[in-house]
Amino acid sequence: MAAPPNIRLDLSNRPENVVLVRETLAGVAEAIGLDAADLDDIRTAVTEACNNVVLHAYEGEEGALEVEIYATGGSCGVFVRDRGIGLQPQTSEDQWIVGIGLPVIEALSQRVDFEETTGGGTEVRMEFATPGARTLEAPDDESSGFPNGARGAGSTTSVTIAPVAPLARTVLPRLLGVLAARAQFSTDRISDALLVADALSAHASRSANAGHLRITVSIEPRNLQLSLGPLDSGGARALVSGSNVDGVGRVIEKLSDHLGVVVDGAYEVLDLQIIDRR
Repeated sequence: MAAPPNIRLDLSNRPENVVLVRETLAGVAEAIGLDAADLDDIRTAVTEACNNVVLHAYEGEEGALEVEIYATGGSCGVFVRDRGIGLQPQTSEDQWIVGIGLPVIEALSQRVDFEETTGGGTEVRMEFATPGARTLEAPDDESSGFPNGARGAGSTTSVTIAPVAPLARTVLPRLLGVLAARAQFSTDRISDALLVADALSAHASRSANAGHLRITVSIEPRNLQLSLGPLDSGGARALVSGSNVDGVGRVIEKLSDHLGVVVDGAYEVLDLQIIDRR
């Protein structure tokens, strides 16, 4: 697929990050109105591909897990990529060891291809039929030029979304909810993180005219740090101001422990921190 993906996840191959991939797929499914049975098939196949990276790609070490999701052409494509040891040949050029789960992937996918990536590693390209689902607008080529997230950083999650409007609302709250729980937040503070995610996703499209949005989240125990951009000049302030709710105030400002704006060329990046001080 020549166009940039609608979703790109940059993760480490830690087992718990497979949950983030599954939640992202659920968010995409909601955005395009995907049938529940079709979502189950896609998540099962993609989970097997991700588990292969977790178990086999780095021979017990930590490394990158990259996932791209395409939903622009009447079907859903998912690429799962590692930068590890690559495909291992067996007795013929047409057979490869790609870990457990290959029969499941082949059974559930309309098409599946395995390729070696430049510099080593494996890319599993899966295509799924999605009859009746809506298609998303294809991202413009500028989206592919936006820097990827930190690779192989175990506590860091980076997701790039395009188009912003339909996907941020369904994907961002799911990711922040999982990560807040992983950071050992209390139930109340998880709810606060979800409110912030809802506010960010509701207004981000008006401040992100670059056509895509990257959200990077780093977690430590009871500490969640998030950066969101690229936003237009003045977009970070507009995003915070737009989260005002009568009787509550500016949700993003009220529920965050720190807010900051970083200027990156012609764009801005909103940085915020949420801490559970229990």
